[in-house]
Amino acid sequence: MKLVALLLAGLLGWTAAGAQPYPARPVKLIVPFPAGSATDQVARLTGAQLQEALGQPFVVENKAGAQGAIAAAEVAKSPADGYTLMVTTNTPQAANVSLFKKLSYDPVRDFAPIARIGTTSFMLMVRPDFPAQDLKGFLAHARAQKGKLSAGYGSAGSQVSLAMLKSMGGLDALEVPYKGIPQTITDTMGGSLAFTFVDLGNALAQARGGKLRGLAVTSAKRTPLAPDVPALAEELPGYELIAWFGLVAPAKTPADVVQRLHTATVKGIARPEVRERFAAIGTDVAPMEPEEFGRFIQSEIAHWAKLAKLAGIQPE
Repeated sequence: MKLVALLLAGLLGWTAAGAQPYPARPVKLIVPFPAGSATDQVARLTGAQLQEALGQPFVVENKAGAQGAIAAAEVAKSPADGYTLMVTTNTPQAANVSLFKKLSYDPVRDFAPIARIGTTSFMLMVRPDFPAQDLKGFLAHARAQKGKLSAGYGSAGSQVSLAMLKSMGGLDALEVPYKGIPQTITDTMGGSLAFTFVDLGNALAQARGGKLRGLAVTSAKRTPLAPDVPALAEELPGYELIAWFGLVAPAKTPADVVQRLHTATVKGIARPEVRERFAAIGTDVAPMEPEEFGRFIQSEIAHWAKLAKLAGIQPE
């Protein structure tokens, strides 16, 4: 009888342990771009809210490279248990379909959408000693250089922003790819690059520090976060590019886990003080339900295909 009682107690203990509510251990937040990038900043803010709400560490891991495709492929193949998530963007989840001839993951089939987090734009930036002082002067100067200027990009958003500028602005420049935008900032400050497109959060920080000068933003209109910086559309009508951030899990992640993560994410980023912190890094909080976010991702694949075509980008 004692043996039976011990076995029963062990079985009950095992069952209770197996039924622990999610999350029962630390969760990995994979970021497909380098530390210091806009995606990294958004991930750390979001992870802090999830950790506070769910009581387990949400540990950020940066896995940059191939426009986010390396990280996306890894997350797609991870166990669908809610312990490996990705803070994604329009790059791996939409634009890469048009930027690469072949991807080792499917941005729709291989992921479970959890929530869109927010939106942002980019800023065209140069060194303080760049010859042109404003957007009109920049366009005139760049056109006169006929391919002598070099420009870097570190994400699909910055790549398409640059390609659209060249196509719609009638100018030429040598395009230099990077693993992330922080590296393009460094090389623009150092003089290796003549100009680059920087996510708004990092752009505002560089402008405040006087390291780089902002000439224009990619949103259709000027942003309240930098009202003195014109929109590219003021000189190039029809120019507009908006980027976004979201949270996804591997496909087939249990619905209750997805919903728990969604609820905690949306509640966390809705707090006024958290919204202010997002605004400080150039991001407007704009959440979506999982199903809505899934439909949005599919529509964005088509949208970025149009942008890539407009920019004249050929898949690599």
